[in-house]
Amino acid sequence: MKPCIIIPAFNESGAISRLIRKIRDLNLNFIVVDDGSTDDTAEIAEKSGALVLRSQVNQGKGAALIRGFEYCLKNKFDSAITMDGDGQHLPEDIADFIRLAAEQKDLGMIIGNRMVNRRNMPFIRVMTNKFMSWLLSCLTRQKISDSQCGFRLIKREVLEKLSLKTNKFEIESEMIIEAAQNGFKIGSIPIQTVYQKERSHINPVVDTIRFFRLIFKKISPKK
Repeated sequence: MKPCIIIPAFNESGAISRLIRKIRDLNLNFIVVDDGSTDDTAEIAEKSGALVLRSQVNQGKGAALIRGFEYCLKNKFDSAITMDGDGQHLPEDIADFIRLAAEQKDLGMIIGNRMVNRRNMPFIRVMTNKFMSWLLSCLTRQKISDSQCGFRLIKREVLEKLSLKTNKFEIESEMIIEAAQNGFKIGSIPIQTVYQKERSHINPVVDTIRFFRLIFKKISPKK
């Protein structure tokens, strides 16, 4: 496979260099989409050897991913692998995504599953993710084990069909719904996750409201 690693980043100057060095060691194509960082994330990423797509203002993770997907399609990659820029996702797991995608060609999207080993996952994240994953499993009629994990592989044929509209963190759910509505099968694979003392960019109240607004739009009858 010829994947492109897409790393959306906002104020990740403390972690981005280490992540890039590990990915470079794997000899894979990758880009960093800097989402209007106010620190030197973009400069550090460039000095570390990354191609950086910069946004002048912070637009949200969804906007950064959409820009990355456009780059992936324009440059004829056959899949995109998304991973967070804070070091939570480990590059050594990338090979497992590529292997599973090659072995199970019917899978259009593969999502990392942190719920197998959630020992260090904050309790509120466990409960929120369980509920959201259950709801999305019901809506898509597929087993979605970890709907909010940003470490995932999306094949080109899926990217070409997605019509993503959200700019923030609800894009994780929108991608799943869109893929399922277009008839693609969604799989999962266990991953390692590193939880440190970093401050999450997710606003529990605001982003939960955005999630339910997205769900309402998706299930409402089209006029």
